Amino acid sequence: MFEVIAALDINSFYNLFGNNAWLAEKLLIATWESIYMVAIATFLSYLLGLPLGVILVITDEGHILENIAFNRTLGVIVNTVRSIPFIIFLILIIPLTRLIVGSFIGTAASIVPLTLAAIPFVARLVETSIKEIEWGLIEAALSMGANAWQIISKVLIPEALPSIILGVAITTINLIGYSAMAGIVGGGGLGTLAYYYGFQRYEYTILWATVIILIIMVQLIQVFGDKATASIVNKRR
Repeated sequence: MFEVIAALDINSFYNLFGNNAWLAEKLLIATWESIYMVAIATFLSYLLGLPLGVILVITDEGHILENIAFNRTLGVIVNTVRSIPFIIFLILIIPLTRLIVGSFIGTAASIVPLTLAAIPFVARLVETSIKEIEWGLIEAALSMGANAWQIISKVLIPEALPSIILGVAITTINLIGYSAMAGIVGGGGLGTLAYYYGFQRYEYTILWATVIILIIMVQLIQVFGDKATASIVNKRR
């Protein structure tokens, strides 16, 4: 532990970026790879997870398209996927990843498990956001003759939007952590750099540099999510 801390002195950082410029280049490339895979996975997970979350709400008991059997079955599937630790899930779907991408190693391949693992998580976040909407608003829309699609597009999604945006930030932050785990099995990005160049080669400066970059990424995403949510809420006042 003390050796790790000692490796973080000023000279180490100077040597890292002064005498070994190729390492700085690797950090930049790895950072871009992490941003790329997380951004694509977040987009795809919301593309599929958002409607899934809406379906979980509207098919629930007493809602506009009540279907208890379908809702319970879908809920079990979502909970089953969510219960699998990501590192195990990553291994389990290697055949599917290879089928879709042609390989299970690399940045592009990592997007598949990242997306599939995030979809049920997104669905539950969206479900929670929509369930916070007062039933009176939905009831008012129904009384004016609104159909299911109009209620979803004009009431549910707009009213839950601030909470959904916060959910996007939470999902993105989780995917950053998942992408680091994927890096251990050759998924690319900062996880691969930290494990193969930092941990296995005892280059603790590299290891901690990746940690600092990840912390900065998380902080920026959270700030952006908070500001975007606050902006929407303020416009409604």
